Amino acid sequence: MKCPQPNRCSLHLEVIGTVILNDYVRGIEICTMSLSSQQNQCMHVRFIKIKGKKSKHKIHVQANCFEVGVSEYVFVTMKTVPDYCGIKISKEYHVEDCNNKDVGKSILPCLTGKLQYEINEEKKNIIVSVSNIPEEYDYNVRLCLKRFSCHDTGAHALIKKDNSTKSVILEYSEILPCLCIEGWPLFPDSRRVRICPFQNDFDNLWDHIIYNPITQDLAWKSACPIDATVNLCMMKDEKCQTIPDSTNVKQNQALYNQVDTHPKLCMKFTTEKGSWVRCPFESGVFPAWGMKTIYRDEMIQIKIMSSVEAKFSVCICNRTQHTSCDNQRHASVYVGNSGFGTLNLTKDICNPNICVLGLRVDVNYSLPVQICDIPCNMHQKKKKSLLKSKARHLTKNEFHQRKCKKKGLSKSKRRCLTETGIQRFVLRYYGVG
Repeated sequence: MKCPQPNRCSLHLEVIGTVILNDYVRGIEICTMSLSSQQNQCMHVRFIKIKGKKSKHKIHVQANCFEVGVSEYVFVTMKTVPDYCGIKISKEYHVEDCNNKDVGKSILPCLTGKLQYEINEEKKNIIVSVSNIPEEYDYNVRLCLKRFSCHDTGAHALIKKDNSTKSVILEYSEILPCLCIEGWPLFPDSRRVRICPFQNDFDNLWDHIIYNPITQDLAWKSACPIDATVNLCMMKDEKCQTIPDSTNVKQNQALYNQVDTHPKLCMKFTTEKGSWVRCPFESGVFPAWGMKTIYRDEMIQIKIMSSVEAKFSVCICNRTQHTSCDNQRHASVYVGNSGFGTLNLTKDICNPNICVLGLRVDVNYSLPVQICDIPCNMHQKKKKSLLKSKARHLTKNEFHQRKCKKKGLSKSKRRCLTETGIQRFVLRYYGVG
């Protein structure tokens, strides 16, 4: 290492060899070749024959004039002049990198500076301060997404050499584990220093979900490189149950074709750091379908409503074994431009353990809609509806009289209630509801 001034040193390769002289050897040739730049450097050493010296004595050769770069691979050869029987020595040498203590503090390309930061999540910016940099050079600072290389996000600043604070403010759009701060001095071949303050924050990584309502494709693409197993799942009782045959293990992305937009259809992401669940349809802004029961002519009508053209399967299931439906009582329902389709069923489905299960069958991934506890007591339903109507027409005075008469309350303890309260009391008064 040669240092004309502090922090301005250069690296040189020292080559040491031994030659046994004879009457044919006149000197040696030492050459180095950088494997990265393919640059060659050669030095010739000529031996002067001294009278009285016997041949075949040893001569030690030392040369340190070969300048090399940091962390270079150098190929070194030494051979006789003239070339004696093709004899030569070859060796490969790896020059120390900037992690070496002496090299790191003495060679200009190794002086990357030290970065410190302060995050303001409310304003979504990062205050970056720089120290230990060459004073005569400007300094670059930027935010980037670390993939194979670090891709610029657009947040960039230049710290001028006469800037006394040596700090800048960089804005970011979202917190990602691969969002990094990168800095480097403004001179040729300078190295870069990089720190990633959010490397353990994975939450926003799973929000990049896109649904195409035309093709019905559900896609996720990661903004950062990550190995994740992706599954579709159904949210139930705050747990997401994996849908069979929905595992996707492609790196950084997942794609599901023909997906039904059910509010409880979710995506589950699993990595070595943990698991996360995202439900892209829970907001209700996507087109969906629904199913309900209607009482008509001593029959129970199943009505399916859909905002898009679709095909459905309806079957009768046992509540305790809802995964296995009765194949004998299975029907198809088509919903076209009218926006609904119907299916008539007999009253024998009115059983506490019997459910009606509907499923969309013209897509690859769909969740069922299930209706249980189907009330078939039409008389009770009509009576309850009639009493609700009657309650709406009661005056508050009539209501108080009936309530107080039933409970034996004095006038001083009577209170004014809302219409809803009146209706509830009337239903209880007549033994309904």
